[in-house]
Amino acid sequence: MGAGTAEAQSSKSKASSEDLTNPAPMGSETQPVPPLSTTIPGFLQSPYGPPSFGAPYGTTHMFGTWGGVQPWLQKHGIYVAVDVYESLMGNVTGGRHQTETNAGQVGVTVDLDWHQILGGDWSKDLWLHTLMVNGHGRNLSGDIGDNVTQAQQIYGARGNVVAHLVWAYGEKAWFNRKVDLAAGWIPTGTFFNNSPWLCSFANVSMCGNVTPTKYLNGGRDWPSGNMGTVLRLMPNPHLYLMGGLFAVSPHSYNGGISGWSWAQSGLGKLSTEVELGWIPEFGKDKLIGHYKVGAMYDNSRYHDLYDDGSGQAWVLSGRSPRYQSGQTSVWVLMDQMLIRHGDGPMNGLMLAGYYSYASGQTSAMNHHLVGSLLDTGKLWGRPLDTWGIAYQWMNFSRAATLQQEASFDNGLPFQSTNFGVPHGIQSHENIYEFFYSYHIMNGLTLQPDFQYFNRLGGTTRYKDAAVLGLVFNAAL
Repeated sequence: MGAGTAEAQSSKSKASSEDLTNPAPMGSETQPVPPLSTTIPGFLQSPYGPPSFGAPYGTTHMFGTWGGVQPWLQKHGIYVAVDVYESLMGNVTGGRHQTETNAGQVGVTVDLDWHQILGGDWSKDLWLHTLMVNGHGRNLSGDIGDNVTQAQQIYGARGNVVAHLVWAYGEKAWFNRKVDLAAGWIPTGTFFNNSPWLCSFANVSMCGNVTPTKYLNGGRDWPSGNMGTVLRLMPNPHLYLMGGLFAVSPHSYNGGISGWSWAQSGLGKLSTEVELGWIPEFGKDKLIGHYKVGAMYDNSRYHDLYDDGSGQAWVLSGRSPRYQSGQTSVWVLMDQMLIRHGDGPMNGLMLAGYYSYASGQTSAMNHHLVGSLLDTGKLWGRPLDTWGIAYQWMNFSRAATLQQEASFDNGLPFQSTNFGVPHGIQSHENIYEFFYSYHIMNGLTLQPDFQYFNRLGGTTRYKDAAVLGLVFNAAL
């Protein structure tokens, strides 16, 4: 779950030069703007909520001013946000067996405005951003037989780690924030391959940067970070161009299980990401849209999923897999507000979707297509509530299918890929999701969620699964 799209980054730098007693309501969407004492400030707000906490979790503190602590900290350039997220889900039908799980986390952001702390023109629009999380529980999907996607946004526990580091990076902007540079430990999806509506849904394949890119070593996202840097050029509020360069980790966990081991072995390769975005506003109601196209190229070498170099299956020939030079991913994301219900970039009826691709020779999933519709509850007198429906189609590459067929036909175990060990021969998977987020009070939401998994894990090994869930989120 990331929160650094270009429009969000623009709002981050903005707070250091604007009056913080009236922060821009970038993430409040359907909520009236409270005074500073109860509001997470504008620079922390993305179009889908505070960093990493996602929509529709809100941008207000449940506990208000913390007894006056928040205004004092913000006056001295220190911005703190704490979020508690719990997700209880169970499959009522289908899957390997019926079960239920809880997965959750506590997240803490601490951001420093060096201009407020140190003073001087040199420190204007200079920030340090940090985020740490403590995860617990386990994700339902692994229990019911789906290693491809996860019904819950939170993966579960990440080892015996009290504070897993997600990001720690500096940011400096120039020329009235038209040029913005970030460098440090950064999940790539904090900036790239992300959009305002994605984390409204509980399924993790959409939250953060989208699948399959985030399951590639060069594009990993939440809770993994990468050593890297991002340069964003934004000549006006409606257009941006971003480029990023990141170290690629060959390990299962970037930064180790804790996220703090930045000097891992094997970091000699680089991943490059670029994205062009257009953020128009149409008509007198300023119907906002987000249109993005981007690509990633990782110059590492990866094993071909099938070919041993002679066109044969390496699982049968005993030869080493053929090496593929480089790994590529591309994406197109869009959302467009059709009817506005109030202030904010998500306050209205929105049509949204995306398409993402990854090289099928090295990624088991090569195509991912999503369509969705979101709105608030204004029509029935609940303007602070949010609902949404989404459909996902995930397709598996020919190379992955050929490898699995060779293993199955010869009684061999299935091999692990970047989407885990399959339970059968994979072709495609369909996922349907509906949620309703109930706004209880400032900073507190309760979200019932329903998901239907057709061809669980991309196979026919288990019956289709119907999953019911309840998501609790409190921005303290």
